[in-house]
Amino acid sequence: MNSKTSTAEVRKYSTRNLAIWTVAWTLGVALATFGAIYLWDNDPTFSIIAIIITTLLGIGMIRANIKFLMSQDELQRKIMMDAMGIALGTALVGGISYSMLDTTNVISQDAEISYLIILIGVSYMVSILIGNARYK
Repeated sequence: MNSKTSTAEVRKYSTRNLAIWTVAWTLGVALATFGAIYLWDNDPTFSIIAIIITTLLGIGMIRANIKFLMSQDELQRKIMMDAMGIALGTALVGGISYSMLDTTNVISQDAEISYLIILIGVSYMVSILIGNARYK
C-alpha cells in the first residue's frame, strides 16, 4: 500500500485478507478432518500432509488477524483486544471446568473440543457487542 492509501482502503483490504485466510484455514480443517474419512481412507501420510497444510494456513490466518487489528483505530482495537482477553479467560476457565466434569465422570459424554470452540466464539462475539455498545 502506498502512502496515499486511505485508512478505509487499508481496513477494507485487511478485512478481505483476513476473510480469505480464515476461509482457507476452515477449508483446510475440513479437508484434514473429512478427507481422512472420505478421500484417503485414513492413510496417515495424506492426513499428515493435510494437517501440515492446515497448520500453515492457520499461521497465515494469525498473521492476517494481526494486520487486521493493526488497521483498526485505537477504540476498535481496544474493544477487540478486550474481547479476546475475555474469550481467552472464558476458554481457559470453561475448558478446564468442562474437562474436569468429563474426567470425574460427572457428565456421561466425552468432552469435545467443538464445544470449547463454540464457547470461545460466542464469548468473543458477545464481548464485541457489549464493547461497541459501551463506547457508543
